[in-house]
Amino acid sequence: MSNYNSAAIEEFKGGVWVFCEQRQGKMMPTSFELISEGRKLADELGEKLYGLLLGHEIEGIAKELGGYGADGVYVCDHPLLANYTTDGYTKVICDVIQEYKPEVMLIGATNIGRDLGPRCAARLHTGLCADCTHLDIDVPKYKDFLRSASTLAPAMIDSIPEDDRNLKMTRPAFGGHLMATIICPRFRPAMATVRPGVMKKNAFDQAKADACEIIKPNFSLTEDDMETQVVEVVKAAKKLVDLIGADVVVSVGRGISKDVEGGIKLAEELAEVLGGVVGGSRATIDSGWLSADHQVGQTGKTVHPKIYVALGISGAIQHKAGMQDSECIIAVNKNDTAPIFEIADYGICGDLFKVTPMLIEAIKAAKAAK
Repeated sequence: MSNYNSAAIEEFKGGVWVFCEQRQGKMMPTSFELISEGRKLADELGEKLYGLLLGHEIEGIAKELGGYGADGVYVCDHPLLANYTTDGYTKVICDVIQEYKPEVMLIGATNIGRDLGPRCAARLHTGLCADCTHLDIDVPKYKDFLRSASTLAPAMIDSIPEDDRNLKMTRPAFGGHLMATIICPRFRPAMATVRPGVMKKNAFDQAKADACEIIKPNFSLTEDDMETQVVEVVKAAKKLVDLIGADVVVSVGRGISKDVEGGIKLAEELAEVLGGVVGGSRATIDSGWLSADHQVGQTGKTVHPKIYVALGISGAIQHKAGMQDSECIIAVNKNDTAPIFEIADYGICGDLFKVTPMLIEAIKAAKAAK
């Protein structure tokens, strides 16, 4: 659009938007997480929250987004959007954003989102913060976050201006050893890709889903706009551990080093009796003891299970950031000063190779008694 200027930030009053990813007509869980987080940000800005849904014959799933907090959903339905293509999705998203000018745009840091986000940001002449793990607009809330999750001096935190209404996008940096907060003060929309599993999903509200407004924006898309064509979709049947969706996660750390195979086997047995899955700290993945899909932490997956068991994990800040919101944390470590005990609901100071078999037997006995 000839009148589009990303630096004219006063014109961007279209609210908070969330790109809602769907595949074959099924909404991805990340979409509900981001709508829930977007609701918080929209309330802090005093603006409305909208989902942006692209695909073909997908209007029937749009109102579901209202149940998690969306005031409305922009539905872009077209046969050429049935399968994801970079060219098609980028053109439609940018055209609609240029027309309605949202202040904030959130995209899940999925395989699709990581391809789509940078291309849209470049075409819209705005900034993008990738792989975010925390978002804030309200300054007092942001200061509370810094006080609890950073080592910044209190005076430095207190000096942040209270009237700063920029989206504050926090993400891991330098391999997860630092956390950086990025703002985009000169351009709009402020764009962020957000790591799946980090944001908590709101409870579904059917009344809000029924009240959700469906908007069908005008856009054009032809085959001439697309440099690639999807000929066939082939799904690879590779079994990966589902850490994000698990109710119980049993993770191992460097403490299994004296008997790696034995330590992993104990974790698998404990996970089995608890009905959970096995995770690991970054040290176990870097050492090649577990595959990357098992990693929990800032540079891995963020989990919120009902029970999280940490076996031989010291509790570095990077690991704690990925599991500290679990409902119940049980830690086993030989070092009674291990940082993991600071956030554990139950701490056992002992050798995991002695303690874990006792836990397994006790759980089996409790199940048998029932």
